[in-house]
Amino acid sequence: MKAQKKNNQDKERKIRIGITHGDFNGVSYEVIIKSLSDSRVLEFFTPVVYGLSRVMSYNRKNLGLNDFNFNTIRDAASIRNNKINLINLNEEEIRIEYGKSNTVAGKYAHIALTRAVTDLKSNKVNVIVTAPINKENIQSDDFSFPGHTEFFANSFGSKNYLMLMVSDELKVGTVTGHIALKDVPGELNEDLIVSKINVLENSLRVDFGIEKPKIAVLGLNPHAGENGKIGAEDKDIIRPAILNVKKKGILAFGPFPADGFFAGEFTKYDAVLAMYHDQGLIPFKTISFNGGVNYTAGLPIIRTSPAHGTAYDKAGKNMASPESFRSAMYLAVDIFKNRQKHKEMNKNPLPFNLLKDVKNGDDSAENNVVEE
Repeated sequence: MKAQKKNNQDKERKIRIGITHGDFNGVSYEVIIKSLSDSRVLEFFTPVVYGLSRVMSYNRKNLGLNDFNFNTIRDAASIRNNKINLINLNEEEIRIEYGKSNTVAGKYAHIALTRAVTDLKSNKVNVIVTAPINKENIQSDDFSFPGHTEFFANSFGSKNYLMLMVSDELKVGTVTGHIALKDVPGELNEDLIVSKINVLENSLRVDFGIEKPKIAVLGLNPHAGENGKIGAEDKDIIRPAILNVKKKGILAFGPFPADGFFAGEFTKYDAVLAMYHDQGLIPFKTISFNGGVNYTAGLPIIRTSPAHGTAYDKAGKNMASPESFRSAMYLAVDIFKNRQKHKEMNKNPLPFNLLKDVKNGDDSAENNVVEE
């Protein structure tokens, strides 16, 4: 009875978004406050900010938004619906130095992440939206990751994951992540590319509700290698990977030369897989910077973030746009709902009469069964 009651309560409560405050010397508090200032957001979800109440109050005053109210609590057990909740990480005085990197900001960025992950694992929050961190000052004996993506993959034991940039106009994933450009060719192999295509295709179906997604795969070299004349990776690694997944029914195409692809060709596909970071993110941020979202596909949990960084040059100046952060919150909600819908649909994906036909050896029925 207690388990049933808990399940009913989980279904009735609004989606809880855990929001990590990132580097407080950047624009994180500004975009968080601006994104949550519209009280209508509380109709869709319950925000839970992992941050510092004194820093939140300081930024509220600096932005001139004195009517922005939040509920300060010590832990997730005290979360209140229809309120902006802030789990206070420390009561001590914190010196804010807008636009500067320091170890204190890095320390509290890490604390926020660990607290949020703990609550996510125990279902006290449903999804996480991360404000930007500084990838240098957060480094410590307890945090030795290139960024959020790798941290969350490690926290949830995921080896097959994908950084996926998302906007209304474009979705771009990358095969390799935060590594030096000179190291990219050596990292590429057929198995890795097949793995990334599989993660991307599954995410498009489950997280975005696209029944049969079309994926464009970019080449590595200029003109996609011109059949080996300008590098062999496109011909010997990327093309075989595409043919591999096509045999399994995945609609993957390419490799396409990257230089002209984003002039318009990308609109024919549901997502694009680039070989390295800047190959995918430069065109993405050119096309979709303001509303772009960074999503970590392939994880058992949902984590999004704005497409921009700490933006130290804008910190404390009331110049930062909340559009990307707001988009990250709503995308997290949409993916959560899409996953729930997919789970419900797959509890019994075939109608009874179709199941009966399959058991009786009806070939026409069996051909309609789609393997997940």
